[in-house]
Amino acid sequence: MTFIQALVFGLLQGATEFLPISSSGHLVLVPWFIGWSEPGLAFSAILHWGTVVAVLIVFREDLRSLVIAGYRSLSTRSLAEPQARIAWWIVIGNIPAILVGFFLQDLFQTLFNTPVAVAGFLIITSLVLIISERLGVQSRSSDEMRWLDALLIGMAQAAAITPGISRSGVTISAGLLLGIKRPAAARFSFLLMIPATLGAGILSLLELAQVGILSSEWSFLICGFFAAAVSGYLAIRWFLKYLKRRPLSVFAIYCAALGMGGLILSVLRA
Repeated sequence: MTFIQALVFGLLQGATEFLPISSSGHLVLVPWFIGWSEPGLAFSAILHWGTVVAVLIVFREDLRSLVIAGYRSLSTRSLAEPQARIAWWIVIGNIPAILVGFFLQDLFQTLFNTPVAVAGFLIITSLVLIISERLGVQSRSSDEMRWLDALLIGMAQAAAITPGISRSGVTISAGLLLGIKRPAAARFSFLLMIPATLGAGILSLLELAQVGILSSEWSFLICGFFAAAVSGYLAIRWFLKYLKRRPLSVFAIYCAALGMGGLILSVLRA
């Protein structure tokens, strides 16, 4: 690996993790397009933690209020407070991803070695984004969410373990289809991803501890980490502002174009 590759992979992970265009899809297809080797276990683990840092910084005040409200709801045994409900909806929403990740991890892992499948799933992401924008009513705020909404959005997040299916894309789309306003759906999507991303980061580090890191790799890992953290922070800030006034259509077009490009290239290389 070179510094250019470390920088590109870090920027890709940080930006595409939060934009509805699939970070896993990009980390499979981009190296395949240009003939690079895919990032290894050590690098993937560090990139995950770069995105964790980004989302924790952006939502630090939200997380503080959610933790306090959630703890208070335990003592009062009441969900009357909106922030307490959101805190528990985040817990409920992460249950599907935990179950799918635990029981089907090996199945999804094989898809990372199949660029054609990843390209196809990107096209599916595009269709989901378009359908949600066309059919979503967008009449409810996050305070009006119910536990069933959180569970359904969580099921969408679980499906996004598949490379090429955008986690932010399908969870925001699920929120729109459930009648939640676009900015509220995006905020819940990002908050929902924090436990999942933390869990993935911890698992990656545990696997990394078994493999070990060569001393020559540290400089590349640090470069990728900071690139992912900075690009992730900027992507979240920009995307939240974008969604206040604009739809997801442009991202649907991008996913469709990237997916079709992958399918065409697979035919040409066959």
